[in-house]
Amino acid sequence: MIGEIVIFVFLFISQTCKGGDSNHCAASSCGNNHNISYPFRLQTDPKKCGDHRYELSCQNNLTVLNLNGGRYYVQSIDYDNFTIGLVDAGVHPDNCSSIPRFPFIYDLSERYSTTYSWLESEGYKWAYLSQQIMFIKCQNPVKSPPYVETAPCLNSSYVNIGDMTAYDLMELCSVEMISLFPLFPVKKNMSFLEIHRQLAFGFQLSWHNIYCGQCDGLCYLDSRKRFRCSSGWNENFLDFILWMLQWSLTFFAMCLVARAFCGAPCVIAFLIYKWRRRHLSGYETIEEFLQSHNNLLPIRYSYSDIRKITRGFKEKLGEGGFGFVYKGKLRSGKFAAIKMLGKSKANGQDFINEVATIGRIHHTNIVKLIGFCVEGSKHALVYEFMSNGSLDNYIFCQEGPISLSWEKLYEISLGVARGIEYLHQGCNMQILHFDIKPHNILLDENFTPKISDFGLAKLYPTKGSIASLTAVRGTIGYMAPELFYKNIGRVSHKADVYSFGMLLLEIAGKRKNLNALAENLSQVYYPFWVYDQLSSGKLTIEDSSEEENILARKMIITGLWCIQMQPCNRPPMNKVLDMLEGDFKSLELPPRPVLYPVESMTIDEGESSSTSSEVK
Repeated sequence: MIGEIVIFVFLFISQTCKGGDSNHCAASSCGNNHNISYPFRLQTDPKKCGDHRYELSCQNNLTVLNLNGGRYYVQSIDYDNFTIGLVDAGVHPDNCSSIPRFPFIYDLSERYSTTYSWLESEGYKWAYLSQQIMFIKCQNPVKSPPYVETAPCLNSSYVNIGDMTAYDLMELCSVEMISLFPLFPVKKNMSFLEIHRQLAFGFQLSWHNIYCGQCDGLCYLDSRKRFRCSSGWNENFLDFILWMLQWSLTFFAMCLVARAFCGAPCVIAFLIYKWRRRHLSGYETIEEFLQSHNNLLPIRYSYSDIRKITRGFKEKLGEGGFGFVYKGKLRSGKFAAIKMLGKSKANGQDFINEVATIGRIHHTNIVKLIGFCVEGSKHALVYEFMSNGSLDNYIFCQEGPISLSWEKLYEISLGVARGIEYLHQGCNMQILHFDIKPHNILLDENFTPKISDFGLAKLYPTKGSIASLTAVRGTIGYMAPELFYKNIGRVSHKADVYSFGMLLLEIAGKRKNLNALAENLSQVYYPFWVYDQLSSGKLTIEDSSEEENILARKMIITGLWCIQMQPCNRPPMNKVLDMLEGDFKSLELPPRPVLYPVESMTIDEGESSSTSSEVK
């Protein structure tokens, strides 16, 4: 018993990281930065020097960092405090109309952070290095303390530093740019010229997260500024842990002594404790994620805020396996869609997936996550409101409110393709959606498509496109065959390409790909029928012009390429965009699609029994 207790205690004691500097290359120099050393390196340094994730370049005697598609000048590197000073390349000290050119999006690879942590006697502490600055465009003049007018430098624009969220945005105002600002106290009645001077001074990021990859839990600086790992427990909690163990042993002994009198209550109390722990595990998983990613852009709402926004969940927009969606109105006057999540089957992983992906990225064709709510078992996600609902209402419903033209359907197809291509190649981490289908394509007031529902998404390094999955995910009818069959190929970004191809064929056919009421197989499976019509030259779109026929055929041929059985035969999304935007005459008809592999293949064990329309 004593041996087990000792082992249990030491499982909670943090260990020292091995994150010492093992790089002995000579320091490099560029401009005012004379000591560029590990983990940083210049592009001209020998390959063995520095960490290539922290590569800098020297351009016109200026040290440049390219981060998330943005270009920043390196003002300083502090190796004692593990901070790097940056300024957006678009900001010039002598020109107050020069503003950041690159929206700052938090790096998914977590090479940098706007905070760093250290340990004190009372626990972990976090220090903020920078704050956000918003550039806001308003149609009407605004007289409000959070809004600082930028005239005469900029027209009809305002800035706000740090203390405003999307929830507080005034009506007829829109956020044009979000960047970082130095941790500088903003005085009352501060002019934009003063703000611009600080903006040109730059902001700071911490790069101490490089050492945290060696830790199973938290990473922090000790009193000597050495990196240490922790499983999440404070080293000074050792006495507390020993006290808890002693108390537990005493309680156990008391239960044994009083077994004749209170044996059953002890057992019941233990079972209740275990039941509560099991049901709270999902909540704890989510809270652990939020604590470790405290630089997220979305707003955290309270449950009472959610009730106010939805007016007591008065107007329901829809429902699904995840829960219900309600219409709400933010304080700024803008409408929002609030998804109330039901009980998670994966310890809140669906919630984490959504916040970790769309919570950190911004693209015209990806739905915007405004905020979220986590209070016990109540989980909610707050999205921008899409007034025209989902795409399935317009391509499957013959008596829908609006009949979309072929030009509009083509534009929607292009928008979805651009959104998927951004997920695959536009982020520091590759995002695989795994559930592309008409129901998850939302349309705004201009019928601009936006990809939604990232509950099944997975993040992977951009250098390796092979995904490791333990279970089938997606919706049957849109799922790539490699998710079912062995020996076709490993799961990769080509799974999303397959789903997009099925979506594209449904848009072009204005019907579901599978029609069980048809008389023969070629009519049951639309890709078979449309391929035969194309190859025989019989395909014509009724009541359509020649230009519309070309658009439809272009979409169909591209979709047929996307649904090829072998992943290696499907084009990546950037090639898909080239096919959709290029000349129709250059498109070749792919091999005829098949429903299942020709060679003998077995379905992965444990996956063939699924018969539901959705596999979550």
